[in-house]
Formats: sequence, C-alpha cells, structure tokens
Amino acid sequence: MAGLFYIVRLFIYHTEAEDKPEPDRTILSKQFEIMERKLWYIIAVPSMVLVLAAGITMLCLAPVWLQQPWMHIKLAFVVGLIIYHFICQNKMKQMAKGVFTWTSTQLRIWNEVATLFLFAIVFLAVLKNAINWIYGIVGLVLLSLILMSAVKIYKYYRTKK
Repeated sequence: MAGLFYIVRLFIYHTEAEDKPEPDRTILSKQFEIMERKLWYIIAVPSMVLVLAAGITMLCLAPVWLQQPWMHIKLAFVVGLIIYHFICQNKMKQMAKGVFTWTSTQLRIWNEVATLFLFAIVFLAVLKNAINWIYGIVGLVLLSLILMSAVKIYKYYRTKK
C-alpha cells in the first residue's frame, strides 16, 4: 500500500514539474522517472506478488473462508486494488513518454481511491459480520466524501497563494 500511495504522490510532483521552465523541467522529469521506476519495480510490484501469494496460501489453508459473504466482497475490493495497481503502472509508462493526461488535482483524487480500497479491505477483514452492512456502506460513502472534500479544500488553499 505504501508503494501505491507514494507512486501517485510522485505522479503529482512529476505533473507539476511540467509547469517549470527549462532546464528545471527536464531535470525534474528525469529524476521523477528514475524514482517512479525504482519504487515500482523494486518495492510495489514485488510487494503485490508477495501479498497475493500470501493471500492465496491463506485461502488454500482455510478454504472455508471462501464460503463467507464478507470474503467475496473483500476479494472484489482486492481485484479492484489490483486493477488500480495496473492503472498506476500504465500512468507511469505514459508519463515516461511525456504524456500527461491528468492534472495534479485529478491525481490527488486518484490517490484517495487507494485509501478507500485500504479502508474497505481492512474494514471487511476486521469486522466481518460484526455490524450491519448498511452502516459499513454509509461509512465508506462518508469517508469518500470527506476525502474528496479535503482534496478540493487543499486545492482551493494551494491556488489561493
């Protein structure tokens, strides 16, 4: 998760570096490409592989969990997180080619998507059937609204300066 959180931070800085004058833009862009590549291939991808291997092993050792409804929902969020991972990889490759399609604000919002996945996955694993699902969904929606509002407020204060 730390790799996913940090890679998008680097994307934000990389995107904002495109607004700098030369030679700063080129120097920063090359440095961010190196940082992104190292973070991705040394930390994020190996971590994802290890986590998936551990999760599959856990389910093989305790297949009864696959009969639990909360586990199906959790696995759906895990699949969503894997898709998020590969979208970030695609974004990294685009930026290395000089293609910047998202603004720094859009990337800040994208960064919060990982937070929502993390919250949902941990929430489901810890609480399982302990509380009503409606409260869980309402909580997730409220967390989403709070995070998105925080990004907008930050943008307002950042652009005001």
